[in-house]
Amino acid sequence: MPPPSSQDSNSGRDPSSPLPVTPTVLVIGGSGVIGRAISLRFAEERWRVGVHYRTRRSETEETIRLAQELGGEAKAFQADVRDFQQVHHMVQTLKQEWDRLDVLVCAAGKIVNTLAVRLSPEIWEEIIHTNLTGVFFCLKACGPILLSQGEGSIIVIGSLASMQGTTGQTAYAASKAGLLGLVKTAAREWGPGNIRVNAIFPGWHQSTLSGESFPNTSNLGNHILGRTSDLKEVANSVYQIARLRDVTGQIFNLDSRIW
Repeated sequence: MPPPSSQDSNSGRDPSSPLPVTPTVLVIGGSGVIGRAISLRFAEERWRVGVHYRTRRSETEETIRLAQELGGEAKAFQADVRDFQQVHHMVQTLKQEWDRLDVLVCAAGKIVNTLAVRLSPEIWEEIIHTNLTGVFFCLKACGPILLSQGEGSIIVIGSLASMQGTTGQTAYAASKAGLLGLVKTAAREWGPGNIRVNAIFPGWHQSTLSGESFPNTSNLGNHILGRTSDLKEVANSVYQIARLRDVTGQIFNLDSRIW
């Protein structure tokens, strides 16, 4: 993927080769807390930032405003990730607008806190379809573009719940566990095309998604450092991982919990 900043002097790129065009990132769930932080990190490096949303238009417009203040070019792209036709249309619109896609970040998600015996089939299906099938739809829509370019990076936002399970989060944990299989398989299939596919566990961040489940200082015993991860550090890690040219099929845990 095209490295856009002065940090490239240490990236190994041949300085005599022509500079690439402005690189583009699409952040699925860019209207959320983690998605916004990631969008702004890329904007700091003067990327073109596609900010995806489903219904949260006002939050998306705020993300775009902040990204533009940082020097990035940002635009909103709407789609329900549960509908492949909408996702495909969104990706094709971005391609027509900017003519390329270098990085896809999948940060959209849904969670419902309900014990397994009380979880309705309808809620189970909604969460699986949003968190797992929605990511598959995004990869399916973006994969051909990345492969045709011969380079690209995909970062999927997972959860440590996928490895450890979490009481009351049956569907959420199952959906995030499914993502790991999707990431590793896509990495194998698209590696020969120079497409890197990795996942991160971002840790806890205060948002509508975490809600009342967000840990307080009295129940951080499993965090060895006694604190949750810093949002800006998570966003910076996503940016750095996206630019790694020789890493794929990996899972990065970004807090101090051991799994």
